[in-house]
Amino acid sequence: MAATINPQIENNQLDSLLNSIYKQDEPGLAIGVVYNGEVVFKKGYGISNLDSKAPITASTNFNICSMTKQFTAYGILELASQSKLSLDDPIKKYLIDFNPNVGSSVTVRHLLTHCSGVVDHYNYVDKKLFKEFWDQDVLNAVKTVDSFYFPVGTRYRYSNTAYCLLSLIIEKVSGYSFPEFVKESIFKPLKMDLSDVIKPNFNISERAFGYESNDGIFKIADANESLFFSTMGDGGIYTSIDDYLKWILAIQKGEVLKSELIKQAQSPQFSIDTSRNISYGYGWFIAGSGNDQVVYHTGSNGGFRTIVFIKPSSNYSVVLFSNRTGIDLEDLILKINKIYKVDDKCYVKLDSLIS
Repeated sequence: MAATINPQIENNQLDSLLNSIYKQDEPGLAIGVVYNGEVVFKKGYGISNLDSKAPITASTNFNICSMTKQFTAYGILELASQSKLSLDDPIKKYLIDFNPNVGSSVTVRHLLTHCSGVVDHYNYVDKKLFKEFWDQDVLNAVKTVDSFYFPVGTRYRYSNTAYCLLSLIIEKVSGYSFPEFVKESIFKPLKMDLSDVIKPNFNISERAFGYESNDGIFKIADANESLFFSTMGDGGIYTSIDDYLKWILAIQKGEVLKSELIKQAQSPQFSIDTSRNISYGYGWFIAGSGNDQVVYHTGSNGGFRTIVFIKPSSNYSVVLFSNRTGIDLEDLILKINKIYKVDDKCYVKLDSLIS
């Protein structure tokens, strides 16, 4: 970003762009932009619920999908910093029913960095037996499987299963349920008072509902429409732009509960593609290095799409929460960065890296 910006000019350009994309009477988007420790833009576009027609605002709560992983990872790092676990512990130490061959070979660190080779749970579930599906069900689905996708620690393969297992490890070590742990350890200290994790019979205030778009026709695609929507550790957090920006501001200012843990999380921990210089940290993708480095993550769950982009050297962050499909948020981020004169040449689109 340039040394200084003129918020009025950039913000007007951004507002014009988003008004051209999102219609007032359709599911839409909430956005927040942070620069040098200040929120320079936040606004909602479209509606959160096709039935109530409630407008999206900065206080609307969205399912943030896989952006949940940064909080799950932080929880694990927090417990490690308290010497309650080690990242190099085999997961069978905490998930005692796991197949010995797998559970003794895979460590907590392997789960965090998507290099465990643990099989995805989706192919080991008889969907007819479930009305709801939770993290314990993920464990039950894979715990007896005696095979890997590849030798442990040798390759990257994005894994929602891994982060569901991490949430169970958090529960085992902390003695709290995963929603209670996240609320007590992260949300309360940051005053993210209206944020929560999905749970049975959950009630989220100012809740957005997700919708799939097909040629301008919107169909609800939310928790009740997808069996695997409700797993917690991989994608269960609901939050708003207002609340999530408290997390981003704390990161920018180095005031997160333990800033050294964020530094670990946002540092390359496992290389994904050396030719494009992209790695996974702990709950974050990292591309480039030095002043060019960018840190980011996307999310997709039902009709929700989310993305956070951070350029640490510029003290710049942008967050998009959407309750509709059909609009590429990664492309939109690049357009927004251009408005704010942010150099994102190291950015690597994640559509080929998350499946």
